[in-house]
Amino acid sequence: MHLPVVIDFETKYTFREFSDPKKLEISVAGAYNYATGELKAFTEDQLPDLFKWLENASCIIGFNIIDFDLPVLQAYYPGDVATFPVFDIMADVKTILGRRLSLDSLVKATLNTQKSGHGLLAVEYFKQGKMEELSAYCKDDVDLTRQLFEYGIDNKEIWYLSPQGKSRLSVSWAKYMKEKDRLDDRSLTLPF
Repeated sequence: MHLPVVIDFETKYTFREFSDPKKLEISVAGAYNYATGELKAFTEDQLPDLFKWLENASCIIGFNIIDFDLPVLQAYYPGDVATFPVFDIMADVKTILGRRLSLDSLVKATLNTQKSGHGLLAVEYFKQGKMEELSAYCKDDVDLTRQLFEYGIDNKEIWYLSPQGKSRLSVSWAKYMKEKDRLDDRSLTLPF
């Protein structure tokens, strides 16, 4: 059976340095694999191991992965990342609400917790060679995304902060959690 994989990538550079996502370079990739229950950080040289997870996933789930993570990954992945089935929580929230919200604002309102840092801090961790801190931060973001996703499935809603206080946002995410017996035909890097 094939189940979703939740991802988040940290980069070596920011958009201030390069406007092309393919030039940002992955410092650490975090992923949670629903099939194994494993939460793992992958360094740049371990990305082929992550490809196996992604190629076996029923769906790739994340926050802002359509506009950020997947374009960054395309610089490494030998196939076309556009062939992966994807669910982007931020894109879904924007479609429903009409504006973008941050992961931190959603987890604060929904889960009563917060992120352990921010993307620019991750770049600093990399520049300072603090790979353990970087990996922990990235895995924390993956886990918060996973918890938000599961909350949305279980409750059919998430919460966000508005000028009126906490506001409810109805979501329909259970379909992204379904197992698949067979994956769609797509080009894979796995050996035959």
